[in-house]
Amino acid sequence: MKTLFIAWQDPKTRRWLTVGRLDRDTNGGYCFRYTQGAEMSPRFSYLGRMIDKRRTYYSNALFPLFSNRLLTQKRPEYPAYLSWMGVADGADPLEILARSGGRRGTDKLSVYPMLQPDARGWVTLYFFAHGVRYLSEDEQIAIPRLCHGERLELRPEDDNREDRYALRLASEQAIRVGYCPRYLNKDLHCVLQQTSVDLTVEKANDDAPMQFRLLCKAVFRLPAGCTLHESDEHQLIAEPAMAA
Repeated sequence: MKTLFIAWQDPKTRRWLTVGRLDRDTNGGYCFRYTQGAEMSPRFSYLGRMIDKRRTYYSNALFPLFSNRLLTQKRPEYPAYLSWMGVADGADPLEILARSGGRRGTDKLSVYPMLQPDARGWVTLYFFAHGVRYLSEDEQIAIPRLCHGERLELRPEDDNREDRYALRLASEQAIRVGYCPRYLNKDLHCVLQQTSVDLTVEKANDDAPMQFRLLCKAVFRLPAGCTLHESDEHQLIAEPAMAA
């Protein structure tokens, strides 16, 4: 894992915008740059101490903006935290952030990985189902009954007034079990128009907080002519470097 995007939710419109990009360089350091999504809402200011949207910020260690989104290993629930995400102890911090989404209750930020096809053009994506807390009781009860490898469906929800690209997650029994994260919807919508996505249950965590209840795995071959992360909000607006 070398690149993560950070998404921010506009408190008024509820729209998610990709506002920044974190890269790990070949020397093990990190650089952060804002993307054009950071200029698409008058309500977005800046992140952490990185107040200039046109600068590139470098750090030898993971920026606090990201490291503070990792559960400390001293916490008693840390082994369970790794188990919920299906990663081993000692996993790379960027991998953990990519799996967890880096979400906290104190802000409207989330982290997600840059999707890159392998040599054969296949893409593998892990994400936690969103919107679980808003499901009915019967729908929530269905989640811990799901088994590893069980197939799920991505169903466009064209009548969704909040997000015209909304993708509902449904079990083989046609039970709604959550939603695809909004900041992935547009790209996956494009993929679904040309090919199928193999979506399965990676882990169902009955003992986890709502945001970690259902870990999904999506595998698909990137269709010809279909690009990922090419929207305006993903494009960098950085200028010459500045130390963080």
